Amino acid sequence: MTPFMVAVRELLDGARAVVPHTQPSRRRPVPEATDTQVVIRSLAEQLVCEANAVLVDHGDTISLIDDSGPDEFAFTLGYRDRSARIKTTLSGRTGIAQLAFAGTPAAENRELGGEDELRALVLTLLAGAPPISETGACRAI
Repeated sequence: MTPFMVAVRELLDGARAVVPHTQPSRRRPVPEATDTQVVIRSLAEQLVCEANAVLVDHGDTISLIDDSGPDEFAFTLGYRDRSARIKTTLSGRTGIAQLAFAGTPAAENRELGGEDELRALVLTLLAGAPPISETGACRAI
């Protein structure tokens, strides 16, 4: 089992999820913004596969749905009635990343702080309510 699979198993056994760190979204050159989105999307696929290998014994799965459009690259992670969408919107020569949770308006554009934060995001989806407060800041679960 991978370290992430162990973390999923521990979460199912009652461990607490670590809240992902987010930061205000910032504009980046298109090549940098798209590269970051591709890296995060690739890691998301790996994490979903690993989590689902553990969850299959519980009859659950996490979904990963690509939903990109003409001016954005995006995917949504879903578990039961919870979901998080990670997108990068392109405009001219820049792109901006954004993390959004279904049914939760964000006060400002936020993005994940890195790859470790994507791991934490998947675990928080498994653990319960979306990990943000009404102001858009992360909150403990």
